[in-house]
Amino acid sequence: MRIVLRASGHDAYLKALIDASAIGDIVVLAPPLPYEAALQEMLSVDGLLLLQAANCNDQIPAKMYEYFRARKPLLALTDPRGDTGRAIAGAGINTVASLESADEIEQVLPRFLALLESGTAPIASEAVVRGASREARTAAFAGLLDSL
Repeated sequence: MRIVLRASGHDAYLKALIDASAIGDIVVLAPPLPYEAALQEMLSVDGLLLLQAANCNDQIPAKMYEYFRARKPLLALTDPRGDTGRAIAGAGINTVASLESADEIEQVLPRFLALLESGTAPIASEAVVRGASREARTAAFAGLLDSL
């Protein structure tokens, strides 16, 4: 297993944690990539990791929609009760654990890896991908504005 944390914005802090935990052979910090290269990287991996703390429960990162579009297995370490956790569950993806809960992560990580290995990890359906597109989200926003 190799986890690439790209453009974290907190590299010094994360490097200290990685070094203290002696997991540098698993977790790698990497610089930002141009958008198209980042998309290519997303499409080339076995699984994707989304990290979001519970203090961000009332927002969904654009990255989630990109991950859905990549149609790759997703491990989401986010509050299942937050907007992102509920959207991921609504997409039929059940590999979610709270980022703040080591016990939940300890349960979901081996299951996610086993699902990856067996080729049975859930991914966003084509209908979910279409519904998460910029066009669909813009149309929904326009409909909301029209109703006001």
